[in-house]
Amino acid sequence: MVQWQYYPRSDAPPPIAVSVVSAFEAVNDSIDSQHYNLKSNEVLAELAPSLLDAGFDVETGKRASEKIYVPVLFGLNGRAEKSFEADAFHAKDRFVLEVEAGRGVTNNQFLKDLFQACMMQDVEYLGIAVRNDYRGNPDFERVVRFFDTMYASNRLQLPLDGVLVIGY
Repeated sequence: MVQWQYYPRSDAPPPIAVSVVSAFEAVNDSIDSQHYNLKSNEVLAELAPSLLDAGFDVETGKRASEKIYVPVLFGLNGRAEKSFEADAFHAKDRFVLEVEAGRGVTNNQFLKDLFQACMMQDVEYLGIAVRNDYRGNPDFERVVRFFDTMYASNRLQLPLDGVLVIGY
C-alpha cells in the first residue's frame, strides 16, 4: 500500500507531487515492500514510464550517460563544476525524486538526499521514497517522524518549498 506525507503539512501538495504519488500507486502491486524485496533501481524501473509521461527525466542505468545530473556549483565560463545525481528530475516543476530501498533509513540515505536536494540548483521540491517495511522495520514511519519533528521544531529552515515522503 502506498502511503505519503507532504511537508509542510500546512500546504496542499502541488500537482507535480500528486503525479509522483499517482506513479507509485499505478505500480503498487509490483513494488509493495510487504511482498517484494526490490532494489531501488528495480522500483525506479517500474515507475519510469509514468514518470516519463509526467515530464521527468529518469535515470536508466549505471553508466554516466544514463544518469541524471543536477548542478550544484558553477565554475569557469559558467560550466557546471559540481553536480549531484538524482533518480528523476522534473526541470519545469523543479522537482527531484530519490527512490531508496534497504539503506534508505538504515544508513540515513534519506538525510543525504535531503542535503543534496537543498544544494541543487533550481530545485524547489524533493520527493523521497522509502520502503514501508524493511526487514520488519517501519521505514516510512521513521522518515515521517523525522520530518514531523524537523518541521514542528521550526529550528531548521529548508531552501525547499516542499518535501514529499512516499512509502511503498
